[in-house]
Amino acid sequence: MRFNFKIIGNILGLLVIINGVFILLCLPVSIYYKEGGLMPILTSGIVSLLTGLLLWFTTRKTERELRKRDGYLIVTLGWLIMSLFGTLPYLLSGTIPSFTDAFFETISGFTTTGASILNDIESLPKGILFWRSLTQWIGGMGIIVLAVAILPLLGIGGMQLFIAEAPGLKPDKLQPRIAQTAKRLWLIYFALTLAEFVLLKIAGMNYFDAINHALTTMATGGFSTKQESMAFYGPSIQYIVIAFMFLAGTNFTLTYFGFKGNFKKIWQNEEFRVYLILVLLLSFIIGSVIYLVAGSPLEQAFRDALFQVISIVTTTGFVSADYTSWVPFLTILFFMMMFLGGSAGSTAGGVKIVRHVLLLKNGILELKRQIHPAAVIPVRLNKRAVSQDITFNVLAFIMIYLTVTVVSTVVMGMLGNDFLTSLGSVATSLGNIGPGIGSVGPLDNFSAIPSGGKWFLSFLMLLGRLELFTVLILFTPYFWNRS
Repeated sequence: MRFNFKIIGNILGLLVIINGVFILLCLPVSIYYKEGGLMPILTSGIVSLLTGLLLWFTTRKTERELRKRDGYLIVTLGWLIMSLFGTLPYLLSGTIPSFTDAFFETISGFTTTGASILNDIESLPKGILFWRSLTQWIGGMGIIVLAVAILPLLGIGGMQLFIAEAPGLKPDKLQPRIAQTAKRLWLIYFALTLAEFVLLKIAGMNYFDAINHALTTMATGGFSTKQESMAFYGPSIQYIVIAFMFLAGTNFTLTYFGFKGNFKKIWQNEEFRVYLILVLLLSFIIGSVIYLVAGSPLEQAFRDALFQVISIVTTTGFVSADYTSWVPFLTILFFMMMFLGGSAGSTAGGVKIVRHVLLLKNGILELKRQIHPAAVIPVRLNKRAVSQDITFNVLAFIMIYLTVTVVSTVVMGMLGNDFLTSLGSVATSLGNIGPGIGSVGPLDNFSAIPSGGKWFLSFLMLLGRLELFTVLILFTPYFWNRS
């Protein structure tokens, strides 16, 4: 099967155009604050626009059939090319002069990982900081999903792209047409971002910090305009961020039902119930330990626990306290939480709660099958039988995820990192979380990681964001086979 390289180039050109438009949205911020970065942003935006237009224009006359293989290639190349052009504001402004560091920061933004190499965030020009936050907001719902909403206008079907963006479990459709689904998702995403911005402003944040934190919270990204992250702010602001991190980690289809007033359907969803119970239970356990052992005031103990639990489970990565400084037991617990992930159909990364639910159910049923080998006992989710294809997909995903974690930890160790740093950096990059353990803990960053390690972790961020299969399938010979 041959690839339709013209349509691949056409869509990549569209993505670079979109990238240029978003870069130019940072111009008003630079003009208002009069802090450097104006010309670098303008130049970066124009270069992206012209390159995208050239690529789109030269490939516009082509057959409009988009095959599944084309979709996988477009998604992976799309994230890479967006990240490459996204480095321009950093490089041209000199705020991150190293290409390795600039690419790491950019792909960390687009994949909503939130891992950073910056040691003095407040010193960056406001326009550059705004671009940094925008990369996460764009990546939160997926630049590909945005393109899916636009592609029908060009006469191109987008289902292949949507499947490649959310492989494994089939995405719920809010509307019969995939483009309508993407538009509804973006509308909910935008509405929640706006609502958080308003509430943060009312709670005392200035306009700039409020819009940046609203962008990165709803993306479950975790980039902050402060070096101290959310520890810089008081309880009221932290509670607002807690609420919106939880919403961002919830399946957006359920959020849509919430907007429609169908709360019964939300509670009937098994993944949501497990997600809510896990967050509350873990927060209670950790809050109790902090209160009884660390001696923190009661309200602060449970606020810190709730904030850190939701931040890690939803893979947002904001920090309001150093969870590695409490007791060793809690450090281990937070590390284990890095393998949970939020809900499927949310902006969160990680393994996802629904996969853990299906894995646990299948394990329990396997015990029953040992006693009744002839019985046909299907795995059920939300009272419906789950097909064997999905069950096998989940088992394969988790097996590959754990294998990649182990192998990658060895690779990071070979690149000169100690064991805890290797393990923590791999877990947080693959899970798109941000803070880890070791020298990449909540109060540290990734600036000390060797250049080779940064490139490898960048690959893991992309691998985790696209849920393994979309990227790994490109390394298989049968993907490139013409048959």
